[in-house]
Amino acid sequence: MHALTEQQIRRSFLNCSQGEAKGLTLPRDFADLDWASRELLGWRDPKAPLRGYLVVEAPDGDGTRPLGIAVRAAESKMSVRRTVTCLLCQTSQSGDAVSLFTAKRTGAAGRNGNTVGTYICADLACAQRVRTEIPPWLQERDPDEVIAERAAELRERVAGFVDAVRR
Repeated sequence: MHALTEQQIRRSFLNCSQGEAKGLTLPRDFADLDWASRELLGWRDPKAPLRGYLVVEAPDGDGTRPLGIAVRAAESKMSVRRTVTCLLCQTSQSGDAVSLFTAKRTGAAGRNGNTVGTYICADLACAQRVRTEIPPWLQERDPDEVIAERAAELRERVAGFVDAVRR
């Protein structure tokens, strides 16, 4: 992912108003982000704990442009005794580490209250997990190859979620 400015991120949001995008709180470590080692930027809003944000790069003509979606976490949490898989990064974790996130659809559907949802890592740190939490059955393979595969799969699944929001 290319380095993005605060202004680029705020302008990238598809499913919230300009005022909402202007009022969001950026990640605490925004100035120190390692942009090259991520497929998406995901974070929870520290001022509004149920709100989260995902920003990805999407093809646009000859290059790419950032696309952001605002998501909302479910108020209830799953049991820590359950093992649940994030549907974006495909990492299995305890139930309290994965949350159902919903995103308002764009356009008329969103204005009518339609949403789309999926189970995502509660901290929205999928980009780091594809690099650090390699499943045991993949640990025999070349780590760089596994990380590249998992990163590409994450990009595809995030693009699918963003497409569902845009429908």
